[in-house]
Amino acid sequence: MKHIFNQKVYFSDTDNYGVVWHGAYLRWMEMGRVEFCKDATGLTLKQLENQDILLPVSSINIKYKSSAKLEDIVVIETEISDYNGLTATFRQSVKSKKTGKTFVCADVVIVAVHQDAKLYRRIPEPLASIFERETKCQEPD
Repeated sequence: MKHIFNQKVYFSDTDNYGVVWHGAYLRWMEMGRVEFCKDATGLTLKQLENQDILLPVSSINIKYKSSAKLEDIVVIETEISDYNGLTATFRQSVKSKKTGKTFVCADVVIVAVHQDAKLYRRIPEPLASIFERETKCQEPD
């Protein structure tokens, strides 16, 4: 499963030169991960929190390849690229809707913690089975 959505670049997303500020990409990618999890589980982050499941980012490897600009329409794509029981890695990209040119690509690793910030030994259900399934769907035959 791949979650895809479009986002218009607004003035608040840019610096003084009309170029997208680097932090805006992180915000859009978070939106993609949140919506991916909601689409996959049917649960919002608030509902997961009510089940004592929080999903903080533990690392981000991001490559800035080009700059989006004011009023561009960007496409944010999110999918699971790796799952090992303890962590899940989201592969994300931000591209130009008009040209398909990649602005940013990233691997974002998340973990699951309790509300008291204690790490789960394994990512709990319903996320574990979904992350497992999504990772297997991408493996070559």
